[in-house]
Amino acid sequence: MRKITFKVLALAAAAALLLGCKNKGKSTMEIMNNLPAEPEFEIVTSMGSITVKLYSKTPLHRDNFAKLALDGYYNGLLFHRVIDGFMIQGGDPYTKDASAAAKYGQGGPGYTIPAEFVPEYTHKKGALAAARKGDIANPMKESSGSQFYLVQDENACAQLNGEYTVFGETVKGLDVIDKIAKVETDNRDRPVQDVRIIKVKLVD
Repeated sequence: MRKITFKVLALAAAAALLLGCKNKGKSTMEIMNNLPAEPEFEIVTSMGSITVKLYSKTPLHRDNFAKLALDGYYNGLLFHRVIDGFMIQGGDPYTKDASAAAKYGQGGPGYTIPAEFVPEYTHKKGALAAARKGDIANPMKESSGSQFYLVQDENACAQLNGEYTVFGETVKGLDVIDKIAKVETDNRDRPVQDVRIIKVKLVD
């Protein structure tokens, strides 16, 4: 009986290990080709983890975020704009360089993404949305290639519905968004103490 129990436990452990390693050694493209319609990613920050689900009806934004995350693009970046009672924003590659602080908020991968407005995807608490340049410079409301924000206050962000693409939602870690939103900031809404994205990883 003990031998059978041991074998069952050993097989279960092996299966769990295999599941956790199933994407190791695979290219980004291979993983992308096997993603579910609404994949989940864990944004591991210096203040805790936030898990987001990417929406299927915004495929351009979903696939772009997924690819950048899988490539490690977000690893080490800061939440460079934080407004308590509004939202927290990150994803600017300039934030890896402290000497480029004057450029924070201007960086990206060198491309934009066409807007994907879906009426049912609103700026509710924890919504994941794409940052962008203003209407004068960007009349088509195209999204930044990498910068995103997470909604802290639904009422304050309601004005952004139909203006900025919402492409996901927080499924775990709303308390972490609140915690980050309450950090001390300077007159540019930048946290006085860095709030860093350690990594963004696919939830298997």
